Amino acid sequence: MKLPVLAITVGDVAGIGPEITAKSLLGHNDLREKCVPVVIGDVASIRRGVETVGGDVSAVREIGSPEEARNIPGTVEVIQVGQSLADVAVGKLSASAGDGSYRYVVEACRLAKAGAVDGIVTAPLNKAAMHAGGHQFPGHTELLAHEFGVKDYSLVLSAGDLYFFHLTTHVSMRQAIEDISFDRTLSVLKLAGAFAESMGTPDELIGLAGLNPHAGENRLFGNEDADVLAPAVAAAKEQGLNVDGPLPGDALIPSAVRGEVNLVVVCYHDQGHAPFKAVYGDDGVNITVGLPVVRVSVDHGTAFDIAGQGIAREASLVLSIERAAALAPKWNVVWEAAQAM
Repeated sequence: MKLPVLAITVGDVAGIGPEITAKSLLGHNDLREKCVPVVIGDVASIRRGVETVGGDVSAVREIGSPEEARNIPGTVEVIQVGQSLADVAVGKLSASAGDGSYRYVVEACRLAKAGAVDGIVTAPLNKAAMHAGGHQFPGHTELLAHEFGVKDYSLVLSAGDLYFFHLTTHVSMRQAIEDISFDRTLSVLKLAGAFAESMGTPDELIGLAGLNPHAGENRLFGNEDADVLAPAVAAAKEQGLNVDGPLPGDALIPSAVRGEVNLVVVCYHDQGHAPFKAVYGDDGVNITVGLPVVRVSVDHGTAFDIAGQGIAREASLVLSIERAAALAPKWNVVWEAAQAM
């Protein structure tokens, strides 16, 4: 079988992206049996990352396109995007690094649209740096959705068979409440259903967490659960989806951790991220459902405080590469199911 080619964007070069990329591709040779990893970023920064983790900088090979990748263990094959960022200081917020992180993602999307890569794996970018670089996106997910021209998508945290879909992500709590509409809720429930169908479990239960404490407690603690979420659940059921909710988040999420529910839809960033990271840590990844190609990301940030020390753990990036490699060959089913909603 042809191995999937994965574009690995290095993220913010002032952070830990270069060193965890180096650790992943130099220290985990079994990845070469699962995919062809092609780094999209800055050659000088990758060389610095390799040196930081005690590797030989001669392992870094600059290539001009994914077709040139040889996939040889012990090498890091990099496509240079833009000017060299060799002068960017490690561990400090940099507009140049923020601009670079944006451009690496854009190039990965271009390659995916051209059919040159089968999936995208993203190392962390810094949102403040990206904004300083002139690109006003809330994060990776929204940038990817923009580049692919999609409106129905969801950030999904995943560990094993557990998936947390999000109605809202990188916005204020006030904005999140405003953004949680009937249409948005139904759209994400249908995305979760499409994902379940593509995984061969079309009747999988989808649990929707309530927005307010106790899912509103019969309007005692707010009306959004009754007026927005419940009608969306009813509409999803009418369309054949196996949905339950809105359910109190403090009951639904523990049941998901126990393995009783595998597909969970949460209302806002910390409702999903806080418990997920507390339980799964490096065992979790971030998948974007609703794109025409698979995209998987680490579930952590740029860690400026430890960047350049060689101590950053690469486990989440390795897992992201493995998950992208496993999902890429059948992602067209996910995309087609989402398109048919």
